[in-house]
Amino acid sequence: MTKLLINIDHVATLRNARRETFPDPLEAARSCLAGGADGIVFHLREDRRHIKDADVRRFADELDTKLDFELSLAPEIVGICCELSPQLATLVPERREEVTTEGGLDVLTQRKRLEQVIPRLYGSGVEEVALFVDPVDDQIRASAEVGANAIELHTGDYANAADPTTRAAVLSDMVRAARLAHDLGLSVHAGHGLDVHNYPDFGRAVPHVSEVSIGFAIIARSLFIGLEQAVAEMRSVIEQHAHVL
Repeated sequence: MTKLLINIDHVATLRNARRETFPDPLEAARSCLAGGADGIVFHLREDRRHIKDADVRRFADELDTKLDFELSLAPEIVGICCELSPQLATLVPERREEVTTEGGLDVLTQRKRLEQVIPRLYGSGVEEVALFVDPVDDQIRASAEVGANAIELHTGDYANAADPTTRAAVLSDMVRAARLAHDLGLSVHAGHGLDVHNYPDFGRAVPHVSEVSIGFAIIARSLFIGLEQAVAEMRSVIEQHAHVL
């Protein structure tokens, strides 16, 4: 069954909006786990716009679950990730002016830097290194070549598709990409923009997806039904719409 990891960045966004100590991302993480999450995702950005260094250290010290540390290739952030040694490190592109991650990492142009960073992450004890990529064959092949053992498919174009024809085309690309990654020995993760409404078609169609990362949709839904229930709701949708090989 596909695992569900919850991104709690937006809990920190709300806290930081008032420069308060609450809501506490650690407390939110515990609620997510109580609701059935299989792990917690957080993105320590260079500008620290949401998750802070202290949050990351508390997650590592106090949570007994899979942690997915999303990070750019910035040396400072890579160093923190290596120090904390989460089970999973997901390398993502990052621009200061973006509201959220806008697309996949360009593995082809970042090859040399990735070939330096990935062995360092493994050497620190990180078990899985994933690259957040668009469903493009050359990017997936390059991900395997630079030493990653997983990819996270960028599902934003699927989630934001303007019409059914476009969405079907993107979904076809992701099916092909997931099969290619699997054939290359890469674990397949997915995330960005998935929710209870668009997940069913994705879940039924795309093979080999071992885990999905979902954040904003669940945090937003929790305003109305509570965080544990929002996670449980998403968990149920994933279970009901699994790909059958």
